[in-house]
Amino acid sequence: MSKISAADVKKLRETTGAGMMDCKKALVEAEGDFDKAIEVLRKKGQKVAAKRADRESTEGAAIAKVNADNTSGVSIVLGCETDFVGKNDSFVALANELADTALNYASKDEFLAAEFQGVTVAEKLVEQTGVVGEKLEIKAFTKVDAPFVGSYIHAGNKIATLVGLSATAEGADVVAKDVAMQAAAMNPVALNEAGVDQSVIDKEIEIAKEQLRKEGKPEAMLDNIAKGKLKRFFKDNTLVNQAFIKDNKQSVSQYVKSLGDVTVVEFTRVALG
Repeated sequence: MSKISAADVKKLRETTGAGMMDCKKALVEAEGDFDKAIEVLRKKGQKVAAKRADRESTEGAAIAKVNADNTSGVSIVLGCETDFVGKNDSFVALANELADTALNYASKDEFLAAEFQGVTVAEKLVEQTGVVGEKLEIKAFTKVDAPFVGSYIHAGNKIATLVGLSATAEGADVVAKDVAMQAAAMNPVALNEAGVDQSVIDKEIEIAKEQLRKEGKPEAMLDNIAKGKLKRFFKDNTLVNQAFIKDNKQSVSQYVKSLGDVTVVEFTRVALG
């Protein structure tokens, strides 16, 4: 049997992230063949992934990345099963490396099929499932392309947001980050009124009417009063109409106008859970 050196074990550990004992066992099984040992570890990952396929991956890391010229951003959630794994430095590092790769792709499917450290992203997730012993998956993938894109990651990698502005200007980085923080904190349902799904609007109107009936308001007045309540709903729940959290005397759209003729054209928000 081939002699397994400490250097070989160390090299395999650095390549795969697997534990020292798992690496040694893999090298022994592969009779010292490095590539075969990697395959052994990947097969272990496949077995673990199959066993844990029905587990909930509600913990993990939400990461946002923006390219060098601030014209494109991506956010992902790398999900795992426990907070313990989600806070692990190597797990967070993997999430950041995956997000860097994700910047180059337009969709989750393209990203999962992309090359990453010699395998596809999807294969890497299976491999790392074997390493950490928990289900790993890409729970979310969003992309924003705009003349200026900013991002924000909430403490502990729990929430990641992207904001696209209609133009770049001096101070756009600060404004875009502030608006991204707003989206993280206030969790708007849409960018503006036009972005709110009709089913949500219908539900809010019905809720408002039911409340008014309980208050004894005449049926003939319900439509007009409910429309007023709907305007309040838009103000509280659409990003550009919300009161700006750093200065509630102005709306988010008014704050963005401090840059000049600039508007928010898109935002995304991803979170654990």
